[in-house]
Amino acid sequence: MTQMVRKQIYIPKRQQLLLKQRAKARGVSEAELVRQAIDRDLEGGVPHLFRRDPEAWEKACKFMLARQAETTGTKQPYHWQRADAYEERLHRYGRKTK
Repeated sequence: MTQMVRKQIYIPKRQQLLLKQRAKARGVSEAELVRQAIDRDLEGGVPHLFRRDPEAWEKACKFMLARQAETTGTKQPYHWQRADAYEERLHRYGRKTK
């Protein structure tokens, strides 16, 4: 187990109430919530489940630029339709569309 060091802090009453509520809702101690908040802050605010993925970001940027290029010069904004998402997904996974 990790060796713990005791720290004493002062927080406003509002934060105390919110901390108690959140700890109870998550089923963890208030101290654990404070430790998690410190970790998030020291790691740049990126939760463990949502680490930056440069490759995914590059892919998303290329997609957005391509979508923007489709409407450039048309003077009409792109109007998204649900069917477009299905067509794109089917195409991405190599399935035939209608």
